[in-house]
Amino acid sequence: MGKKKIVKKGKKPHKNKPTSKKYSKYKVEGSSLKKERFCPRCGPGVFLMKSKDRLYCGKCHYAEFIGSAENHK
Repeated sequence: MGKKKIVKKGKKPHKNKPTSKKYSKYKVEGSSLKKERFCPRCGPGVFLMKSKDRLYCGKCHYAEFIGSAENHK
């Protein structure tokens, strides 16, 4: 009978988590901050994700398509 090889499982190496990019959703106008784009259904507390061709809400699945009407025919 052959001897089975025992593989030790140790600690996994630490990976840095991606940081939040909430600061990029605001614009500075004078001395005040203004939210760039928020969901019309959920209200000003929920931001819209910006993709190359649409704006999308992950909470209620609302989507706005960006671009001319010629592209969507």
